[in-house]
Amino acid sequence: MITVTDGAGLIEQEQRHLAHNYHPMPVVISSADGAWVTDVDGRRYLDCLAAYSAVNFGHRHPVIIDAAVRQLGRVTLTSRAFHTDQLGPFANRLAALCRKEMVLPMNTGAEAVESGIKVARKWGHDVRGIAEPEIIVAGGNFHGRTITVISFSDDPEARTGFGPYTPGFTVVPYGDAEAVAAAITERTVAVLVEPIQGEAGVIIPPADYLPRLRELCDRNRMLLICDEIQSGLGRTGTTFASDHVGVVPDLYLLGKALGGGVVPVSAVVGDAEVLGVLQPGQHGSTFGGNPLAAAVGSAVVELLETGEFQQRATELGVRLHDRLRGLIGSGVTAVRCAGLWAGVDIDPAIGTGRQLGERLLARGVLVKDTHGSTIRIAPPLVITADEIDFAVDQLAAALTE
Repeated sequence: MITVTDGAGLIEQEQRHLAHNYHPMPVVISSADGAWVTDVDGRRYLDCLAAYSAVNFGHRHPVIIDAAVRQLGRVTLTSRAFHTDQLGPFANRLAALCRKEMVLPMNTGAEAVESGIKVARKWGHDVRGIAEPEIIVAGGNFHGRTITVISFSDDPEARTGFGPYTPGFTVVPYGDAEAVAAAITERTVAVLVEPIQGEAGVIIPPADYLPRLRELCDRNRMLLICDEIQSGLGRTGTTFASDHVGVVPDLYLLGKALGGGVVPVSAVVGDAEVLGVLQPGQHGSTFGGNPLAAAVGSAVVELLETGEFQQRATELGVRLHDRLRGLIGSGVTAVRCAGLWAGVDIDPAIGTGRQLGERLLARGVLVKDTHGSTIRIAPPLVITADEIDFAVDQLAAALTE
């Protein structure tokens, strides 16, 4: 076996041995700290993607790393066949953060979504007495790439060629509460929605959208399920994006930042009258709620309890939005911003989102494109005002190339 250490060689090695289900930017990261990463050649980049919000608290946040290191020296995995001293405290703390009673711990965000769907269907069977429950979802959604999730996706890249598809879902336009109302039948048990659609380009719905969905679910005895995997845990300036409009869903789907950028941690969080429908043997995960994940998750909740990161996202988000809006008409056609999360639509005459991402890479800033002409900006919440200015200055320069 030949040892490869240079960037080009490492990229070629990945191309040869990895399934081609990703198209990464041409940079090979070897270390990271705070809002910055360093490649194998020693060049530093400002990370404005934060692993799609999984690194909300910055790379290697000392509180999270300390919790992980301490737990690594004790015990990392037992499976849920046994109790551990970390899981109960984590569940208690996370439930309190969500103003709920129970937690179903899993690993990845996609697992949280699948678990939420299972819980909603089980609740429909046991509580509502519905033999074939249906769930209403929104067009333009991104809840993962499992077979069940792509069954109600309208993204041809995610969906085409993977049938047959799972039934039981009705898709209506995002942001249209009246379309949801019209789609409700006697078999509808839940509405599953992203409070802000991330993968679609940071699409923010009308202010009355979630409150109207909450009202419809209450009136029709349905569950409101909010996928806060990307939008939650401080990203938009509140703990959850749904907090902006005062809506508390029946189930929160959490992931990404819940693992602090260290290990995969996800969860479904709700009250006992909903999550209590699950009984032993009906759902599980060998790694879900493992001691290492629970210790890291507890450290993440501890950081969120202070409100510091929510405040940073609020205050610095204003600066980010103001600076980005200044680029409209100069290669940018539209900007959507919620806290430290922005979707920036690029004028096709300037280039594609991918091309802009590559120009920014050359200028020391990491972003990622989506849907052709849009780039997403989601830096770690530890970013500074000067670093935001640097990122936007580099974008302005890239637009003129």
